[in-house]
Formats: sequence, structure tokens, C-alpha cells
Amino acid sequence: FLFLKWVFGCPFPEGNASLLGILQHPDGTVLKQLQPPPRGPREQEFYNKVYDSDCCDSILLELREYLPKYFGVWSPPTAPNDAYLKLEDVTRKFNKPCIMDVKIGQKSYDPYASAEKIQQQVSKYPLMEEIGFLVLGMRVYHMSSDSYETQNQHYGRSLTKETVKDGISKFFHSGYCLRKDVVAASIQKVEKILEWFESQTQLNFYASSLLFVYEGLCQATTMRLSDVTLAEKRRVPKGVLSGGDVLEYNNNINVINSTENGKIEASISKGFSKFYALHKKACSKRHHSQLSLEVKNSEQDNVWKSSSCITQEHLNGNVLPQLEKVFYHMPAETKESANVEVRMIDFAHVFPSKTKDEGYIYGLKNLITVLQNILDN
Repeated sequence: FLFLKWVFGCPFPEGNASLLGILQHPDGTVLKQLQPPPRGPREQEFYNKVYDSDCCDSILLELREYLPKYFGVWSPPTAPNDAYLKLEDVTRKFNKPCIMDVKIGQKSYDPYASAEKIQQQVSKYPLMEEIGFLVLGMRVYHMSSDSYETQNQHYGRSLTKETVKDGISKFFHSGYCLRKDVVAASIQKVEKILEWFESQTQLNFYASSLLFVYEGLCQATTMRLSDVTLAEKRRVPKGVLSGGDVLEYNNNINVINSTENGKIEASISKGFSKFYALHKKACSKRHHSQLSLEVKNSEQDNVWKSSSCITQEHLNGNVLPQLEKVFYHMPAETKESANVEVRMIDFAHVFPSKTKDEGYIYGLKNLITVLQNILDN
């Protein structure tokens, strides 16, 4: 998993780059060293074909949307015989990137693999054919401790049909609670990749992965638990305030819609002046949030009041499940606002085909099912 962290631009101990032949270019791209033949040349050929400036194949042109951008092959001046694929650093725009690598497909070996190679790959994860994917590693930022948790490929291989949902849900947990907004956005992006696979019959992918990246640093980190007052759930139409105003959704807390009397300030006990707002278009769609907030007017300002507070003594008790309900149980319609990337990576085993890639499609569908179960449950 250290390999994954370095490839995609995450912090890595200084001086270890040569250990793996992976570098980060000063211009913000990453450099993936070409593997020995035939894998390295095959991956280079794949990128060259997809990113050919003369390419007019609509299938390949659409595929670019789901890959890291490719900037050709690079060699260091001091070692002109060393070749690297120069690729977009997918994590560069994130402050605290949370990263997960998931190998997709029912087979992690290609059609030309020897019997020995097939046996070797199958023995690594016998459930690959049944589950259709394998978690190769993850790195998750926990707001609660301001630190990262990492899991390697042994963690993924330990997951069974019964535990894979909980195993993957760990990637979407902030340390406080589950990031359902990120889960929903991830589903949407994987579904787009599935649509592409359903539409093409010219390429089959083996031992290829999906890279998931999302922003782990949420503005909710600025809150102090001792200063939190949670809003009461009320039985009013979802997303609608008691006065008829509509809440605006914004995943990062900042936007609160104006009312007829001006701007609403979210006063949550001491000093937490802005709060989660819920997007009005979610009001009439499925996966509604359970959250409603009661608005009471004061002479000085419009202030969100709560009829139930979490006192200091409650902070040592059952506060986190309540925080989860308020902060992260977002409906699926907020998925487009979450800062999430899902890209296909690793193409050393891509081959021409005349049929759909059923193994990859099977894996994508199963992964979507697991993600949807995480979201729904």
C-alpha cells in the first residue's frame, strides 16, 4: 500500500522513492515506472491508443473521462533508459485525500496466463470470482484524531461475503461518523463507468483497479463537541422548516438560504455560527434526510433554536450516533456536491476483444450493490 500512497502523491517518507521506482514530478504529475515486458509496453500502448491526438473512436474518447490524464513517457536526464508513464495526480486537489484501490473483475489473471500464474492468483483471493472485486488497500483520514488509518491488501483478502460491506464502509468513516454523501457520489461515478462497459465490446480488462479519492477534511472539523447543540427532529415535511422555508443543502456547511427577513444565522451553542444546510431539490426526491430544524424568530436575528441540547455529560455517552444523523446522513441527491474522484488505473493486462467484458461488469455491479447497501443501511 505504500506503493499506492506514493503513486498518487500522498505523503511518503523522504528517500524511499527509488525503492519502488515511483516519483512525483515537480509539475504535479506522477511518474509510474514502466514494468518489464510484456506488461509495461502493453500499458504504454493502451495509454497511447486512448490518448492519441488523432483518435476519433467515441468509445475511447469517452473512456478518457474515467482515467488519469496521460502526458506521455518521461525519462530522467541522468537515466535516459528508464521510462516512466507521466500521469495526472488524482489526489492533488485534495487537502486530506482518502484513497482506496479496488481491483475489479472475476479474474485477476489474463487469458494468456500460465497454469502456475492462474493458481497463484486464485490462491491469493479465492472469492474473487464470486465477489467480483478485491480491496487492495485504503488510507482514510480521521477527523477525530487528525491522523490517517491505513489498510493493506491483507485486509482486503480477509474480507468475506458476509464482511465485505462493513470492510468497505470503513473507508467512508471520518472517525466521527459515516460519510454517506461520499458513498452516494461514489455510486454515481461507478455507475457511469458501468455504463461505459455496457456500451463497448472492443477491450477486456484484467487485474485493473478503481481508485477512489475523496476529501477527508470537512469543515465540521472546526466544531468543538462541547459547544454543540443538536437540532430537534420534528415531524414536518422533509427539508421544510416549520415556517415554510426550504433548507439548502451544502455538503461543506457554508450555505444557508436567505429568508424573507434576511440571512439565517445558525447559532449552535457557543461559537458554531454556521451549520449544515440541506439542498431544496432533495425535498421531493427519494432518500430524504430525517433531519428537520425548527426556526424561531428573535428580535435581533433569525436564529436556529434547539429544544434539546447535548450537555457536557452527554459527550461521554451517545453523542456520536446523534452527530452522525445530523452531519452525514445525507440523501443520495447530494452526491454531486461531494468532492469525490473515481478513476480506472493499472492497464498492464488490457486486451482487444469482440465481446463485453462480463467479468469486469460483474464486479462493478457487485461493488455498486455493496455501496448501495452501505448507503441504505
